[in-house]
Amino acid sequence: MANSKNVIQTDAAPKALGPYSQAIVANGMVFCAGQIPLDPATGQIVGEGAAEQTRQVLTNMRAVLIEAGCTQDDLVQVTIYLKDLEDFAAVNGVYAEWFTASPPARATVEVGRLPRD
Repeated sequence: MANSKNVIQTDAAPKALGPYSQAIVANGMVFCAGQIPLDPATGQIVGEGAAEQTRQVLTNMRAVLIEAGCTQDDLVQVTIYLKDLEDFAAVNGVYAEWFTASPPARATVEVGRLPRD
């Protein structure tokens, strides 16, 4: 059984921080790596607050999706990892701005640590 797999890479999103791809397209589906709030031009974390950082993460993800030939409206499922669930309301507010008509299924979990802290 042939399995076509295409690596997605765009300079409009931060480069991978390790040996992985920004996304892979396989069998008509797009699998995106996680994003953190990095400015793709500088590699530095953007913003102090959760809302501003969420906007950057979603901007980065949008760039990867566009490179893969789709948009945020094509998303089926999203997982959000937060260092502190106290940021949930701020993240949720920005998320609601981006996904209005038929938002994807979603899970949000608190984690102990994320890349670049």
